[in-house]
Amino acid sequence: MSKSLSNDNQAWGSRVGLVLAMAGNAVGLGNFLRFPVQAVQNGGGAFMIPYLVCFLLMGVPLLWIEWSMGRFGGRLGHHSTPFILDSIVKRSFWKYFGVFGIFTNISVAAYYCYIESWTMAYVYHSVVGTFSNMSQVDIAQFFVDYTNVGASTTGIPYESIVFFVVCIILNTYILSQGLSGVEKAAKIGMPLLIIFGLFLAIKGWTLGTSGATAEHPNASAIDGLNFLWTPQYDSLTNPKVWLAAAGQIFFTLSLGMGSIQCYASYLKSKDDIALNAVSAGFVNGFVEVVLGGAIVIPIAAGYLGLDWVKENAGFGMAFQTMPYLFNNWGVALAAIAGVMWFGLLFFAGITSSLAMGTPWMGFMRDEFNWSSSKGAWSFGLIVLILGLPTVLFFNYGVFDEYDYWAGTVSLVVFAMAEVLIFVLVFGADRGFNEINEGGDIKVPIIFKYIIKYVTPVLITVVFLGALITPEGNDWAGSFQGLFAGNGWTFDNSSIIKQATLAGLRADIAAATDASVLDHLEKKLLYVTGARILLVSTFLGIAGLVYLAYTRRVKEGRI
Repeated sequence: MSKSLSNDNQAWGSRVGLVLAMAGNAVGLGNFLRFPVQAVQNGGGAFMIPYLVCFLLMGVPLLWIEWSMGRFGGRLGHHSTPFILDSIVKRSFWKYFGVFGIFTNISVAAYYCYIESWTMAYVYHSVVGTFSNMSQVDIAQFFVDYTNVGASTTGIPYESIVFFVVCIILNTYILSQGLSGVEKAAKIGMPLLIIFGLFLAIKGWTLGTSGATAEHPNASAIDGLNFLWTPQYDSLTNPKVWLAAAGQIFFTLSLGMGSIQCYASYLKSKDDIALNAVSAGFVNGFVEVVLGGAIVIPIAAGYLGLDWVKENAGFGMAFQTMPYLFNNWGVALAAIAGVMWFGLLFFAGITSSLAMGTPWMGFMRDEFNWSSSKGAWSFGLIVLILGLPTVLFFNYGVFDEYDYWAGTVSLVVFAMAEVLIFVLVFGADRGFNEINEGGDIKVPIIFKYIIKYVTPVLITVVFLGALITPEGNDWAGSFQGLFAGNGWTFDNSSIIKQATLAGLRADIAAATDASVLDHLEKKLLYVTGARILLVSTFLGIAGLVYLAYTRRVKEGRI
């Protein structure tokens, strides 16, 4: 591996460490929490074909694009997206688009570390046996109590805040050690994650119908596996499923965030990216599809039945249902399974959140000569300040607001911009040569045309689909209505409606109960405050980019 061009000689220690760190960046909570839910909500096997097509036509090409852009910028001493883009485009405007590559990481880390802190707390509760005598209802209520800031399940005052702060401190300490700290964490976390995942997946694969009871006589883990892996070709004509699959690819591969470019910027000009990018992508795919698809859904179906899973599939299953299901395995094995499950989620989370800190650190090191320690602790402080509202006002939608704008919309917007820059400005031919430069494999020529034509179209369709989602996700009916002169009715989940808070305002207008109305009005207030915080964060980073640019001009570096 190379010596970096940065001023404190940051560099990857080994190829294994790089691939594991890149895979750890991609392998996150979404592999085990979001993927199974998306699969269930979009028809199980009906989801898998669009998912795999989007992986090959959008996910892999985007990985190559982001790795090559990062390595290209790193040659010139840039380790964050504002000046990586500036080095490619040479126009002042695009560096501010690169702000997304820092903003998204900070804003996602603000709520992502909160989820990490849940997994840390649940490991503790699994060890001490908190869940051993609880009913399913009790365990579901436990999560509600835990996320209520005024409550405590351990006797520790403000328990959720304490675990959140501890989680941020741990992330910050590892980041303060520079790339070597990230690499060591990946070398420990990724193997443990896979070991824990394999243990739980084997339980899911072998559970069969042994969990059936008089209450759930049709419970079968096999039904859960069959539901996920039986292709349904009608999905190929369903835009809703395609949008969901494309969105999952963005989320699971950490595309459009700027962290991949940052990691790749510490490579030297002849280091392989063609094979490394694919390796990281396929490790993520293996963990998500083979392990992530074999834990929550089959185990839940094995005890509660597939119909229950279809009706109740959601993010909360991991915390509100799994501990109850583990209790069926006996006290000792339930504790071990709890530690493995929540430990798996913790390692998946922390390997991703560590990647979120590196763009800020790289930017501050390049532009203001900050040390790794100073950059890391400043990142931790920003995440703490920005993240506390997601803890304090979790039940008022602040968490969801961060996730939607920073963790969803920003990813697509930035990915769309960088693909267009790569294809139209950098040049598809030049870009394809950059991808193959120093490669241990030669990328098939067909991908040159996929990158040039197919990937930009897919990303644009994903963005437009999210922007103008029709009411009820009824695309066929909406187009028929549009051509018949009846206009187009936006769904409340569309970006346009989300921007105006149309759904929340409609709920407020319809509320008749005083307590419900009070809750909704507070939610409107806190959600508005969350948006102000996010916009202020973006503008603050843009201001730093402007300051850095003026410094470069004065110093003759531009």
